[in-house]
Amino acid sequence: MQVILKEDVQGSGKKGELVKVSDGYAKNFLIKKGLAVAATPQAMAEYKAQESARATRLEREQKEAESVAEKLKGKSIKVEARAGESGKLFGSITSKEIADEIESQLGVAIDRRKISLEGDIKAHGTYTADIKLYQNVTAQVFVVVAG
Repeated sequence: MQVILKEDVQGSGKKGELVKVSDGYAKNFLIKKGLAVAATPQAMAEYKAQESARATRLEREQKEAESVAEKLKGKSIKVEARAGESGKLFGSITSKEIADEIESQLGVAIDRRKISLEGDIKAHGTYTADIKLYQNVTAQVFVVVAG
């Protein structure tokens, strides 16, 4: 029997997938517990419509991420930070500060969790930050730390 899963089911599949399972398992467990619906023609039409909408949404998100990547590609962000006489910063520059500076200087809102740094930024200089915008879409910006 074919069913469309409404939730992730270990051993059967993920939410939204069309899977083939035994009749007893489908009727007595999956459908009874509300984890799946039978793959009737009406349910299949809804499933295909949802898949089409999901594919369209993913494509739109990918294009938006690529346009943001083009805006950020190779740009430099200047971050002001105080340092001691040896050039070592009081504290360090975090990904949140970098995200705030990207938004204020370039007008692009970036989630701080998408920014990855090679190491801690604890001194004046130029550093690179990789920004993972989407699957297989990344941008690299330069962070210039000055006093």
